[in-house]
Amino acid sequence: MNDDEKLHEEAEALREQTAKDSPEVAEHDHVADLERQIEEAKSKALYAAAETQNVRRRLEAELQQATSYAAAQFARDMLAIKDHLERALVAVSDELRADKVASQFLTGIEATARELESVFAKHGISRIPSIGEKLDPNRHQAMMEIPSADAEPGTIVEEMQPGYVMKDRLLRPALVGVAKKPE
Repeated sequence: MNDDEKLHEEAEALREQTAKDSPEVAEHDHVADLERQIEEAKSKALYAAAETQNVRRRLEAELQQATSYAAAQFARDMLAIKDHLERALVAVSDELRADKVASQFLTGIEATARELESVFAKHGISRIPSIGEKLDPNRHQAMMEIPSADAEPGTIVEEMQPGYVMKDRLLRPALVGVAKKPE
C-alpha cells in the first residue's frame, strides 16, 4: 500500500469513528440524503405533470383541427357537382330561357346552385380569386401561358376551373392561364 492509500484509509476510519461517537452527524447525513431524494421526486413529478399537460394541449389542438376539416373530402367531392351545375347554367341559351316550361326548370336549377353556394359559405368554403391576380403557386395552378400586351407577365388572364379554400386550407387550386409577353 502506498502512502496515499494509507492516508485515505485512516481518514475513512476517522470518519467512521466520528459517526459512531456522534450520532448527530450520521443522522444529519441521512436527513440530507432524504431531502435530496424528496427534491428529485418533486422534480420528476413536476416534469411528468408538464409533459402530461403538453400532450393534452397537443391532442386538443389535433381534435380541433380534425373537427374543423372533417368535411374537407366531402367538400372536394361537392365541388364537382357545383362545377357541373355552373356549366349547365352557362350553356343554356337565351332562346331556351324564353320558353316558359324551360324557364321554370332553370329557376329550380339556379335555386339549387344558390343553396349550394350558401352551404359552402356556411362551412367556410370560398372561391379563390383568380382573374387579374398575380399567380400564387399555393392557390393557382398555371395550365398555359397566354401572350398578352394588356396584362403584366405572371398575371392571371383566364380561369379554366375555379379553385376553393375551406377556411385557410386549400381544397382545390384554380386552374388558370397566365399572361406572358407577346413575341
